[in-house]
Formats: sequence, C-alpha cells, structure tokens
Amino acid sequence: MMYMNKIICSIVMLLVFSSDTFVAKGQNVEDREWKLVFSDEFNQKNGSQPDPTKWSRHDRYKGTWSRWISNSPKVVYIKNGSLVCKAIPNVSEPQDTARMLTGAINTRGKFEFQYGKVEVRMKTNRKQGNFPAAWLAKNNHFDQYGEIDIVESFGDRVSASHAIHSRLTYSHANHGQKNIFKSSDVNAAKWHVYGVIWTEKDVRWEIDGKTVAFFEKTTDKSLLEKGQWTFDFPFYLILNQSVGNGEYGNYGNTNQIYETHFDWIRVYQRKP
Repeated sequence: MMYMNKIICSIVMLLVFSSDTFVAKGQNVEDREWKLVFSDEFNQKNGSQPDPTKWSRHDRYKGTWSRWISNSPKVVYIKNGSLVCKAIPNVSEPQDTARMLTGAINTRGKFEFQYGKVEVRMKTNRKQGNFPAAWLAKNNHFDQYGEIDIVESFGDRVSASHAIHSRLTYSHANHGQKNIFKSSDVNAAKWHVYGVIWTEKDVRWEIDGKTVAFFEKTTDKSLLEKGQWTFDFPFYLILNQSVGNGEYGNYGNTNQIYETHFDWIRVYQRKP
C-alpha cells in the first residue's frame, strides 16, 4: 500500500511539473513572438477621463454609430479600473439636438500601427438596441475604405459579430468572400477577451484565445485592383458605445441607458 502511494505521489508530482513546464513554455513562446507596443489598463481614479496622451473623443458624424457622439463626461469615464462608455437619453443638454448622448474615444494622431495583434477585454449590456464596438480604422485621407471590427454587439443576442470592410466589400460586390462573421453562444454581458491578428496576408479573429473567423488577401489581381485588400496602411483604435438604428433588426430605445465596460486593451507587434 505504501509502495502504491509513493507511485501515485510521483505521478502527481510529474503531472504538476509537466503542466508548469508547459505553461512556462507557452509564455516564453509568446514573449519571443510578440512585443507590447501599446496598452491601457484604465486604472486611473474613479470618475477621471481616459489618458489624454493616448485617447481623444471621437467626432460626431452622420453614420449610425456616430450620430449622437458627445463630449459629455457622463458618457465616458473611468470606474473601478475599467473604461465605461455609455449611451444616455439627452435630458441635460437642450442646445444639442441629439436624442441621446453616446461615448466614443480613439487614438488617431496619438497611436497608430500597421499589422499586429490587438486584444480587448470587455462586457456590455444585453438590451434591445445596444450597439457597442471595439475596432480599427484606417488613417489614410486618400483612401478611407478600411475598417477591421474586432467585435460588435447587437441588441440582446447571445452572440458577437466581427467584420472587415475594404473598398470592394463596401461596394457589396465581394464576389462571395465572406467579410462579416457571427460567433454564436457568446454572452456579451460576461467578460471576454476579443482579439484580432492582422498580417500582410490575412486577418484572424479570436475570442478568449480561440480562432473564430478568418479573412484572407486574394491572389486575384482583378479583385485587388477593385480594392479587396485595403489593409496595408496604419490604423488607429476606436472604443465606443452606440445605439442601433434598425440594422439587423436592432432598433434602439432612446429612453434606455446602454453601457459597455472595457477592462483593458493591448496591442502587440511581432518581434523581428
């Protein structure tokens, strides 16, 4: 019996040691492959604004996601180590004709990068009309057709969406290549790490470290000439909370409050 106990103990110790070794190897491989080039843990004091050396408030445009963007401190602030972006009914700014006030920040002109790995840990409300996102936009004034959506959430669905938009896909003539993806059975109200790995040849999306979608640069010269791949330029980061306007049946409620928490965001690039 004592002999058997020794054997069992030895096996357990071997498994523990092997497990620790495996984890360490995985971490070392990651360290050898990627270099952290940007991060924000949003650890400022409660009620403060995001680091102004990294972030700016986004401008208001006519698009669905940006139509009600506001500079109000009520829709963007730090709370308990997270960035909070909200959409609230506009009852406090009568001079503003927007029906709601929504929060959005970006790194344009402060941090931009070309190719790499982005991860963001976030959770959001699951309410009809909810429309938050973490995404990358192309900073090229001569050709604005470039967008990589790390994650979007639509309403109260148990799913997450990912998308990539080039000049060709914006024209709705992508010749059968899928550019919008849905990950089912993802409860966006729980914390998840959403990621994207962007290279010269493809874009891959991950949720909690598992690949969920893939988009590849075509080898068809005619499609390239039409703009199938417009992702060889610097991009910047955007984090925002918006309200749906009927896309995918996601109609917003202007009397509702919507809220998304971003725990952290990190950008890596491959080491030479």
